Amino acid sequence: MRPAYILATFAIAALPLPALASSCAEQIGTIERRLDSAGAIQVTGLQEGHTLRTGSPRGIQAARLDAPSDLAMVSTATHVAEARTLILRAVGEDRSGDKRACENTMSEAKGMIGALP
Repeated sequence: MRPAYILATFAIAALPLPALASSCAEQIGTIERRLDSAGAIQVTGLQEGHTLRTGSPRGIQAARLDAPSDLAMVSTATHVAEARTLILRAVGEDRSGDKRACENTMSEAKGMIGALP
């Protein structure tokens, strides 16, 4: 009985597993949604090919009107455009399986975006 158990274990281990989204792919999706939020559109205007995404259960209900505590983190349209380019690069890195490069690129993109209203 023992050899049959071992063979069954190896047979189960050899089955293909469903593809799961990588943590970087999840980050990319999150940042893409953030860049289509009302705060991002307030900074950049509605970009061609993008739609305003509303109704996030985790989103804030109103934009803060006071100045950010770190002025270096203020979002600009230029920085958001550069972040979109970085996101495209991160998608390519994620597809090629380079998880570390993807995560580094996403960190850079998040820094470029800054604090959206």
